[in-house]
Amino acid sequence: MSEVVYRSQVRVVREKGAYRTAVLPATPEPVDFGVHSAIAAHYGVVTDHEMATTIDYIVAATGG
Repeated sequence: MSEVVYRSQVRVVREKGAYRTAVLPATPEPVDFGVHSAIAAHYGVVTDHEMATTIDYIVAATGG
């Protein structure tokens, strides 16, 4: 079996409802996640502040 090269140290905190904050390595400030238009409509969530969702970050990371 091969040696572990990297283990990510990430902490996610649920703030309120769909809103979460993630503390990521090498990122000085926490990253906020929430919901926006299509996602909010799908889950029946009312939001007054649209934010990128976790799936948006996953897609961006995969494409990068």
